[in-house]
Amino acid sequence: MHQSTLLLLPTASLALWLLYRSIKQKPSFTTAKKETPISDQIHQDITELIGNTPIIRIKSLSSLLSCNILAKVEYLNPGGSAKDRVALQIIQDAEDQLKLTPGSDICIFEGTSGSTGISMCMVAHAKGYHSYIVMPNDVASEKRLLLERMGATVELVKPCSIVDPGNFVRVAERRAKEYTEGSLEISSQPKTSSKKPRCGYFMNQFENPSNLKAHYNHTGPEIYAQTGGKLDAIVHGSATGGTLAGMTLYLKPKIPNLKVYLADPPGSGLANKVNYNVMYSESEKEGKRRRHQIDTIVEGVGLNRLTKNFSLLFDRNEVKKLRKGDSEVSLSTRMLTTALNGAFVIPDQKTIWMSRWLMKHDGLFVGSSSALNCVAVIEIARILGPGCTILTILCDSGQRHLTKFWNNEWLQKNGFDSDTPEDLSVF
Repeated sequence: MHQSTLLLLPTASLALWLLYRSIKQKPSFTTAKKETPISDQIHQDITELIGNTPIIRIKSLSSLLSCNILAKVEYLNPGGSAKDRVALQIIQDAEDQLKLTPGSDICIFEGTSGSTGISMCMVAHAKGYHSYIVMPNDVASEKRLLLERMGATVELVKPCSIVDPGNFVRVAERRAKEYTEGSLEISSQPKTSSKKPRCGYFMNQFENPSNLKAHYNHTGPEIYAQTGGKLDAIVHGSATGGTLAGMTLYLKPKIPNLKVYLADPPGSGLANKVNYNVMYSESEKEGKRRRHQIDTIVEGVGLNRLTKNFSLLFDRNEVKKLRKGDSEVSLSTRMLTTALNGAFVIPDQKTIWMSRWLMKHDGLFVGSSSALNCVAVIEIARILGPGCTILTILCDSGQRHLTKFWNNEWLQKNGFDSDTPEDLSVF
């Protein structure tokens, strides 16, 4: 617009035109400073949000049990579960150990029932890596769909024992080798003419000591700082064993007489190992196995083998050190084979009831493993009595369990009651 024309415009119109011209002009970035944080409150990427989750008091259980029932809300991690810690620690350690070859096309592989895969996918993509997930085909379908939407390549396999080459963990390990050798193409990696070498890395969460390390270095210290060490007991379920072992090895030496218990679903052999030092499950009797190794609707916990992480809880030197000072009259010599103080097998029906109870009375929409932990809390409160403080972990929310665990029609078809109990007497 010519300068003489500008002079003829009313003041208001001129102001609008100048504003329009300023918007249409291309901004200049020549003076912008790169990588300069605006504030120390701004995080550099999503992985910096992992950890430091809050602890809440579960009011309904605390009131009815006359105890302090606390829960560390791990589903508030950015990837929605405690597995964010594991994925980040394993990948960071692999980078530090140069197992992820710099300059390569890197893909992270893992066998998982869902949550670890989601966490791994988030961390891997934040670091510029590809992700490949192998999972049993009977897990909740929303977990598979979420992984696919996140850009992971997902391979479904039939549930089978770890000794079977078709087991989801064994397949993931094999796929990582095939990718490195160049015989495996993955859908999440665009085809290019790049001559970069390939690097397939198998996370191996069940046996990788970085799993335990994440909870020994972070989860345990967080709990101690948040509670001031004023805890009587902790209870948690287990599969890889990383969370339970990491917390136990860190907290027991710091908190005198702290009791640590395992919550276990039906079909798992871990509770028998803790209570009787025998890896045996009642459902493993000949003719009783209906499905596969773990016969339960609870996903993500329970196992019929000892992982390297969980095995540390049975290490003779650790047991001697961690159980020193235990003065329970109920302890028998068989219990002195583990650093844990006991284990509870929680029926699926009670786990379902607990999830509905927590939603109705506390507004907590939890997944199956979180509900299982909270049923075990009631068992422990009855043992320790009024006034005790018990902490558990809310591993993941109910958002990943909509098609089965939180599907009342599915539950009823499979013989379960999905109603909310009127009181705690059913537990």
